Amino acid sequence: MKHFIIIAVLVIASTLAIHTGLGSIGLLPRLASAQGVSIDQLFGIYTWAIAFVFSLIIVPLFYSFVVFRRKKGETGDGVYMEGSSKLEIAWTLLPLIAVLYLAYLGAQSLSETRRVDPSAMVVKVIAEQWNWQFQYPDYLFASKSLYLPVGQQVDLQMTSLDVTHSFFVPEFRLKQDILPGRTVDLRVTPTLIGHYTVECAQLCGKNHTTMVADVYVVTNADFQAWAKQQVANAPKDPVLIGEQLASLYGCSVCHSTDGSKKVGPTWLHLYQSSVALSDGTRVTADAKYLNNSITDPNSQIVSGFSPNVMPATFAQALTLTQIQDLIAYIESLK
Repeated sequence: MKHFIIIAVLVIASTLAIHTGLGSIGLLPRLASAQGVSIDQLFGIYTWAIAFVFSLIIVPLFYSFVVFRRKKGETGDGVYMEGSSKLEIAWTLLPLIAVLYLAYLGAQSLSETRRVDPSAMVVKVIAEQWNWQFQYPDYLFASKSLYLPVGQQVDLQMTSLDVTHSFFVPEFRLKQDILPGRTVDLRVTPTLIGHYTVECAQLCGKNHTTMVADVYVVTNADFQAWAKQQVANAPKDPVLIGEQLASLYGCSVCHSTDGSKKVGPTWLHLYQSSVALSDGTRVTADAKYLNNSITDPNSQIVSGFSPNVMPATFAQALTLTQIQDLIAYIESLK
């Protein structure tokens, strides 16, 4: 019994020391969202569990090495011990109960992070190789940086134009995979004014590490002033709006405006030109053709270019007005 008491005391001391050490090295960045509170609480429980289980294994092991080692001059066999059914039942049931309890806490935390505020502000997030775009439908503009008012829940409605990406701001403690062809949402309530970074947490291509964007959490007054400025600076001419959209969506990565060949056909002199298709037919690049090429790009493949390269998700990502503005810009490149 003496040995059990000593080991128990050492396990407790080791657990406290390990937990204190882990807490002192700053495992997590500062917390900046309401949803992250329950996540940090759960992470704290996991840290205690890790420290305890590690101590429960290591302390008896090293204690046995020291106390029960063969002494100098001893030649006999050690004391024979039989298995213990009670011990086997205990180490089966106790971990099972612990896992079920942690699963319950995890479900509670998930429910808390998914809690819906009917008055949440909507921000549409467009992910593509290798940049982010943030649309504010209530204000009718888009930005390369994400501005959020502190203390207000925001519904991030996210979609991908190409491959799987993942939205992750470490200070918010939330991560959401973004799938092409689908819209997924993530709700966050920023609680701390500051400058953060959204990262792509899913390997998405050769420039994956550069897929970052600035996140600014500001006061509501500062957010309204910023939004007002964005609206005032937004172009009113459809051609200029289309040019801005082409820049925001990275169209220039695949389409040139100077006649040079890229992944996709050049936009220079495209409007009203005769386009040869891969099936041997020709079609006039009028507004209808351009609209179809944006919303259903694989239905008419231009001769000499590969199919299934342009994402088929712009029909969901763009409004009808935005598509018309983009077409107006292409028409202007005569």
